[in-house]
Amino acid sequence: MKPTSRYSSIPPAERLPEWLRRPIGNASDLEAVQGVVKQQRLHTICEEGRCPNRGECYAAGTATFLLGGPICTRSCAFCQVDKGQAPLPLDPLEAERVAEAVETLKLRYVVLTAVARDDQSDHGASLFTQAMAAIWARNPLVGIEVLTPDFWGGHRNEQAAINAQRQRLQTVLDAKPACFNHNLETVERLQGEVRRGASWAHSLGLLAASRELSPTTPTKSGLMLGLGESFEEVVAAMEALRAVDCQRLTLGQYLRPSLAHIPVQRYWHPDEFDELAQIARELGFADVRSGPLVRSSYHAAG
Repeated sequence: MKPTSRYSSIPPAERLPEWLRRPIGNASDLEAVQGVVKQQRLHTICEEGRCPNRGECYAAGTATFLLGGPICTRSCAFCQVDKGQAPLPLDPLEAERVAEAVETLKLRYVVLTAVARDDQSDHGASLFTQAMAAIWARNPLVGIEVLTPDFWGGHRNEQAAINAQRQRLQTVLDAKPACFNHNLETVERLQGEVRRGASWAHSLGLLAASRELSPTTPTKSGLMLGLGESFEEVVAAMEALRAVDCQRLTLGQYLRPSLAHIPVQRYWHPDEFDELAQIARELGFADVRSGPLVRSSYHAAG
């Protein structure tokens, strides 16, 4: 299905468009965060994913920490994080080291995400709650957003799997994060190719359950563009998110991390992101971040 748009996009075989080139940011801000992260033997999705906005976010006092180690039990085609069915044992001191890094860097808003840990009975839900508790023990004023995997799996029976997902989700929501984030990543048609091991239904179900279990906690999701989706499919995905009362949305351009990852089909024009943002607001999203360089945690603090 070819994208339909009145804007001129650039095919990926051409040189990277000008709107996707930006300076990395203030070197001192980068070095300060990278130094502390290395000293504490931590991982951040900012660095693991080579986020183009990390310098800007560091300077604004925000960062995204990757919990559960550097190896993910899923094998999504777009993600740069290492994959493997035998991840390292969980580090019992990880939460305290994250909290120390947050305190040292004087961060005001933190996003906690994690590799999928399908090898754990709680699928890593406790990683979030332990880190949140450790951060708030040092500074209860730090805002914390969670960006979780889908917490799905471990049961052959569908209803048992749904119940387990809700229990894991409830564990995280009971800790009172400032925002619950879980990404759809792409449109429904491309889910199987892009998100191996995850599904459209499981993700929408997680977001719907979050609204049910904790109505006062805002929910958020994000989509990558450039994987072969059409404009209409992106709008349909936004409509599906609003149908489960998702309130916040991020839209950004997918950039291929390496030749081993799924290729870019095209680079969407900034004007297209602006048009989608307008449609998203008309659909009822309370907060929309839409642009070629937008990522899940971009301007997360508002």
